Amino acid sequence: MDIDMNSDMTIVKMNELIGKAEILIEALPYIQRLAGKTVVIKYGGNAMINEELKNNVMDDVTLLKFIGINPVIVHGGGPDISSMLDKLSIPSEFRGGLRVTSAETVDVARMVLVGKTNKEIVSLLNKKGAKAIGISGIDGNLIECRKLDRDKDGNALDLGFVGDIVRINTKVLEMLAGDEYIPVVAPIGIGPDGQNYNINADTVASSIAVALKAEKLITLTDVEGVKITGKDGCESVVPSLVEKEVYDLIEKKVISGGMIPKVLGCLETINGGVGRAHIIDGRIPHCLLLEIFTNKGIGTMIMKERRPYYNGEKI
Repeated sequence: MDIDMNSDMTIVKMNELIGKAEILIEALPYIQRLAGKTVVIKYGGNAMINEELKNNVMDDVTLLKFIGINPVIVHGGGPDISSMLDKLSIPSEFRGGLRVTSAETVDVARMVLVGKTNKEIVSLLNKKGAKAIGISGIDGNLIECRKLDRDKDGNALDLGFVGDIVRINTKVLEMLAGDEYIPVVAPIGIGPDGQNYNINADTVASSIAVALKAEKLITLTDVEGVKITGKDGCESVVPSLVEKEVYDLIEKKVISGGMIPKVLGCLETINGGVGRAHIIDGRIPHCLLLEIFTNKGIGTMIMKERRPYYNGEKI
């Protein structure tokens, strides 16, 4: 059968295929730059709840592994913990965004995070063809911690069995991620006396990224990133920021509320030696691929200084 290469339908299809090829070419320098490097992904927000988004994220992570990048996932699980506590008639209490964790609550948190949430992520990744292994901070003393007894301002604090990270023992993560496996980490730590502690997943992801000297920390959230309002009154996401710009925007109250701890956490991470920290909207399908492999990205990337990956990268 002859194909009319000049028909409108054929031209449209050919243009679609050329567009896909151009996307792959745009991704090439990032693939080359990130080959063999570690990317820590803090998995949370709506991307952990919506089934379609779950599948999108797992597709993205699996692809990262198969093209030679070493992803490490650190997940939260607050809604799952709250749901189980409600079923057990154990009250939930939060102070400063952190869960007050009684002896009963830490047992529930460990059960839910390690036994349910972690295994669901591992199972879904394996279903995609990846080789994921679920671990917690208890395994191999991965996350050594002590009881958190001070807030960031040095004031006395008692949240029960909430942990303050002392050390990340990276050997097990390096062995897994450097081989064919994807580590999936539940944020439960262990104290010197064997006591388990619940730890904020953002804190765990940042600490692991620094300890592994990761190239990137990517935090999936339910916000688009840092936003500014232009002269036309329209809001837009700031694609990249350096340290000074972050502090300027905080001082001008452009960055405010819940975004402040997010960006300050990113600054701590890059000051710890991680190349780039990203805040992205996990509600966008294939958000990881769009942020990592496109020049524009979809969220806000925070760097110590603007250094392009390759000549011509626009940051």
